[in-house]
Amino acid sequence: MKAVVRECTVKGEEKQFLEVCSCLIIFLKTELFVYITYSMFFSPISLCYVVLQIWSKNIKMKSINLTALKKHGKVYEDEQFGCLVWSHSETHLLYVAEKKRPKAESFFQGEQFAYHEDWGEALVNKSCPVLCVLDIEGDNVSVLEGVPDDISPGQAFWAPGDTGVVFVGWWHEPFRLGLKFCPNRRYKYKYHCWGNSKYLSEGASFLCSPRLSPDQCRIIYLECSVYGPHMQCSKLCMVRQSGPTSVVVDEVKRSKEDGFAGIYCSQLSPKCWSADSQRVLISCPHVFLCLFCFIESDIGSWCLLNIERDLMVVSCSSPNCPPYLRVGFLPSRDSQEKVVWVTLEGSQMLPDIGWQIMTFTPPPEHDNSQYPGLDFEALLIKPKEVKAEGNLPLIVIPHGGPHSVIVAEWILSSSVLCSMGFAVLLVNYRGSLGFGQDNILSLLGNVGSQDVKDVQFAVESVLKNGDFDGQKVAVSGGSHGGFLACHLIGQHPGFYKACVARNPVTNLASMVGSTDIPDWCVVEAGYDYSPDCLPEPSVWEQMLNKSPIKHVTQVQTPVLLTLGEDDKRVPNKQGIEYYKALKARQIPVRLLWYPGNNHSLSKVDAESDGFMNIALWIIQHLSLR
Repeated sequence: MKAVVRECTVKGEEKQFLEVCSCLIIFLKTELFVYITYSMFFSPISLCYVVLQIWSKNIKMKSINLTALKKHGKVYEDEQFGCLVWSHSETHLLYVAEKKRPKAESFFQGEQFAYHEDWGEALVNKSCPVLCVLDIEGDNVSVLEGVPDDISPGQAFWAPGDTGVVFVGWWHEPFRLGLKFCPNRRYKYKYHCWGNSKYLSEGASFLCSPRLSPDQCRIIYLECSVYGPHMQCSKLCMVRQSGPTSVVVDEVKRSKEDGFAGIYCSQLSPKCWSADSQRVLISCPHVFLCLFCFIESDIGSWCLLNIERDLMVVSCSSPNCPPYLRVGFLPSRDSQEKVVWVTLEGSQMLPDIGWQIMTFTPPPEHDNSQYPGLDFEALLIKPKEVKAEGNLPLIVIPHGGPHSVIVAEWILSSSVLCSMGFAVLLVNYRGSLGFGQDNILSLLGNVGSQDVKDVQFAVESVLKNGDFDGQKVAVSGGSHGGFLACHLIGQHPGFYKACVARNPVTNLASMVGSTDIPDWCVVEAGYDYSPDCLPEPSVWEQMLNKSPIKHVTQVQTPVLLTLGEDDKRVPNKQGIEYYKALKARQIPVRLLWYPGNNHSLSKVDAESDGFMNIALWIIQHLSLR
């Protein structure tokens, strides 16, 4: 990202404007690179336009005002739809933008206040994407025709020989469902050849993240079931220039003997092929996987950022060490050599913080009869030196999702809390990613019970260690983690002395009608989702019974709620509903409201203010001052 403030003349008046580089593509072969800027003039009438600049080395070769061409709306820069790709001939650029709508000048035309669906959380105002091609020499933009009206295209790239465009099409009928962290949507994987479209693959699966091999003979992509868990174990599939589609890596139900438990990412790295077009590199929980070549290390977390001509760039970190970059060349396919990693710039490890991964086996009464024998894990981060025996306060943090995972990587908030004298327990309860598809499926229909039991079992097991004070335990979580935090204080009254819930799910039954992912509420409650009918009354009842609001009358713990005004994923009414229920029972509760923030609460003011208030709330109610 790049931000530049300059002086510019607009209609004879000097005004400041801000240029923000939103998408950067580096083309190493010719040392050309291109980026798009969004420019906003701060004038009595705000003028916003999109500029595309083309650079060669340090020289700007061309600047094109895309807005002035009036072919489309705002350019997409997100990971779901966005792309900015050179043609193989380097004469055209392919990108995705919002479809241009006719301007409605008055309500008499009937369109001024027409509702346009968007794609939900973090994709606000992105409704009808179109594929656009810029002719570099002619400075002309064309919107590709022939894409069916019932799909939204994205993740596009040029077909071999520039004969067409390959893209993913999200089916948006009968209505759009949120895409952020939810790749389990109806897809059509398409090939578009100048006005003619055909399906490369379609069916009861989602397909995304297509990547063309360097020799332009193969395309790999991720595939898994539509609906069901919003994140799940994926297949890695491949289609050749000639021949049928094949499954390269299949879905994994249980962890294998070598530790591999499947692929759990919704996006492959932009470049993930080896130079010989025979191998693919993927970052997965537990394993940094290079097909046909495993790379082992004792570093907490590895994340592949890119690979160019077999030069791999990875980000490495641990709970007590901030991220740093390493590079190394991928050995040839038949080589027995190990990768020689070179650290570009190391990070200073925090010597006072220790961490360990703990494995728990649920007691027999907590075992899942349909998916028996499943273990789960937790990451414990704590100060290496305990000042007094049994005096270490503990903060329990179950992750959101629920189909997500906490890996042994750098987490700033946890490291700060640890430096303040807290121990932090981050629980990957059954249903988390990285432990096999059975582990994920085991939670469906068991939210509010199995996940709650796992977290509580992990906490009670850790407290048996003499370092911790069982009277100074707090719980904190966001989204489904907030769902669990509220469940824990309701099902275990008085056990937790402080609770923090960030944009929590508190009532599945009331959330299903207002969230951008209504299918999530139904599926997690244990039922199949259908967009064309309302749930049966029994389903509504089950959603209510599995919600924290069901146990609110038992709550004794002081609760801090932090809510984003613009949250489409877990609408803020969820937190307000819980807030009012606690207020009615005179339970200590405080609500922080963050305008302009969505589900992530990631803007600087919200993140900084939120952390300070969370820390102070826990300190106050654990009587640490």
